[in-house]
Amino acid sequence: MNWEQLLSLKRQGDKNKRLRKEQDETRLGFEVDYDRIIFSSAFRSLQDKTQVVPLSKTSFVHTRLTHSLEVSVVGRSLGRIVGKKILEKYPSLKTIHGYHFNDFGAIVAAAALSHDIGNPPFGHSGEKAIGEYFKSGKGKQYQDQLTPKQYADLVMFEGNANGFKILNEDRQGIEGGLRLSYATLGAFLKYPKPSLPQKPTPNIAHKKYGYFQSEATFFKDLVSELGMLANEIDGEICYYRHPLTFLVEAADDICYTIIDFEDGINLGLVDEDYALEYLIKLVKDSINIKKYHALTTKAERLSYLRALAIGTLINEAADIFLENEVAILSGKFTTDLLNKSKYNAQIKDILKISIEKIYQSSEVVEKEIAGYQILNTLLDTYCTATQNYHSQNQTAYDKLILKAEEGYFDYKNEDVYLRLISISQYVASLTDGSALGKFKKVKGLSV
Repeated sequence: MNWEQLLSLKRQGDKNKRLRKEQDETRLGFEVDYDRIIFSSAFRSLQDKTQVVPLSKTSFVHTRLTHSLEVSVVGRSLGRIVGKKILEKYPSLKTIHGYHFNDFGAIVAAAALSHDIGNPPFGHSGEKAIGEYFKSGKGKQYQDQLTPKQYADLVMFEGNANGFKILNEDRQGIEGGLRLSYATLGAFLKYPKPSLPQKPTPNIAHKKYGYFQSEATFFKDLVSELGMLANEIDGEICYYRHPLTFLVEAADDICYTIIDFEDGINLGLVDEDYALEYLIKLVKDSINIKKYHALTTKAERLSYLRALAIGTLINEAADIFLENEVAILSGKFTTDLLNKSKYNAQIKDILKISIEKIYQSSEVVEKEIAGYQILNTLLDTYCTATQNYHSQNQTAYDKLILKAEEGYFDYKNEDVYLRLISISQYVASLTDGSALGKFKKVKGLSV
């Protein structure tokens, strides 16, 4: 892979090539990506999708929106640090093509901002709830009407693939979705492969999948334009990552490792003593112990440790990327950046505590149980009403449901797969609160 291709400013539907040296510096294309994402309704909905504790109303807890904003800030710093060194190594990118180190920061920031845009309500349990409806619930009846890949898209419903669809799908009056630059879309693609084969290799790029079959044609155009490397696995073409994806992933890893831990402490799920015990190993070279002990509140102490820890990991991730840049460009770097970090053991210790004390806490588990029931009910209600519409076997209730949801999913489409993926995407687009509200309505619990 080469950086000139990877930094493509092309947008879906473009007829002419966009050159970096011809860009308006006051309205740079990569910065336009960020603006389009932040003003999108899909991004705004993240304010009611909780990062750690579903449906929690405490002011301590991060939402998907605040988490995404923080990841984008960390991503911007990573991109700029790396971009500065890349331009020093490949000076023609700047002297001939006009790229600036801030371009790298803008691309990573935009991709990071949108990294959770396809996540369903109720966290990762929302993905599982949608998948299980089609795998073992009433949705299994559709398997015989779908190709193996189409069915896999549903039973392994993936927020990353849903995000790619949201960013790029045609909607009435909006061709090409948000029409982001190909560089930003490439950086967004953590898993540039279809749903099958599932986890074909230990390569981090093959851990999950990144696009639904409904976006297969555009995906091929995107990876071709960017010059992303392909490899054949079990007869299927999969791709190695866009290099900047590693920085997007690192930004996310840094934020959820440190900030979810901080949330757990603020919620009282993790003792504050753990903060110093575990975070001190990350910040021992930069902490001012006198200043730390002078801070009077738990929140202030945590904020101080969090800032130092994030700074440490930003510099560490950037160094690892630059040390392995050649391997990354050739597709030979197969793990996440922080896995190579000298702090990897400390990160794993923090994550272990977070899993035990936060992610598996009774509050989280109880709300995820409710989420399963809510999403299963909504999927079954919408799929049944749609199926009855096409079999001309509608009940009065079915008609009311489809009228109430008119325009939100494509129930009239003759293609079964496109109908089902549209319904799944709609359910995934709901916030925690709106999903609960719709559940109450279909159950007759509110009027």
